[in-house]
Amino acid sequence: MSDQEDKREVLVENPFHTARFKPVRKGKKPPKLIAVVHQSGCTGCEVCIAGCPVDSIELVPGPESANPAFRQTVEIDLARCIGCQNCSQDCPWETITMYQHNDSFVAWGHETLKSELYVSQESLDKVMSDANVELSPEAEQKEEA
Repeated sequence: MSDQEDKREVLVENPFHTARFKPVRKGKKPPKLIAVVHQSGCTGCEVCIAGCPVDSIELVPGPESANPAFRQTVEIDLARCIGCQNCSQDCPWETITMYQHNDSFVAWGHETLKSELYVSQESLDKVMSDANVELSPEAEQKEEA
């Protein structure tokens, strides 16, 4: 490794998104496959949402709200996906692809145009600062109990 600083943006789960109020995915091991939406081809038709058995697909605004042809898209919550492949088989536009678990995070980074489930640490810090909210490890553990 070089001495140069890594300037890649790190994304974290958005604890304020409504998806975080859903039950946690059960299972001891992560799924072998994870679904990733290629948002540039997604029409937001919501067919995939109906077929998801664990409710891991969220409807999100399109990346350009001024573009009336691209008002909404979907995003898959990587933490909840169980790899069942229903969404990829149901999608009429073939914009959902299944990736090996470790490869899915790289693919998600390349294919996601707009995310509400995962945000940069800086934007999360700004929202928490503006709202005068602090997430401590103790508070997070109490919420899980």
